[in-house]
Amino acid sequence: MFGFVLEDITIGRFAHGFGTAHDGRPFAFRTVGSTLTVEIYRADLDTPVPAATDIVAVATAPVTDIDLDDERSVTALVRDLIPTATPVVSGNNTVRTLLERLSGL
Repeated sequence: MFGFVLEDITIGRFAHGFGTAHDGRPFAFRTVGSTLTVEIYRADLDTPVPAATDIVAVATAPVTDIDLDDERSVTALVRDLIPTATPVVSGNNTVRTLLERLSGL
């Protein structure tokens, strides 16, 4: 088991960053308007810049109740969102998503 690691974070109105989730999968997050979005990528990612087809789960939350200028607040929100991420199912990665779900059992 891995630990949650936030490798890069920029705070402020347009907070964004990336890291590694508890299960070792890479993720990135960004704030657009009043919503923070976390995208979790497939575990076997072999490129430093993921494509849209590499996204396996997404979570969003409003940022109206947190201080985007406080690194700890942004980090806590991202950490708390990761377990709530909803799997992304598309025609290109349906099989991959299913296999990842099965491997997690």
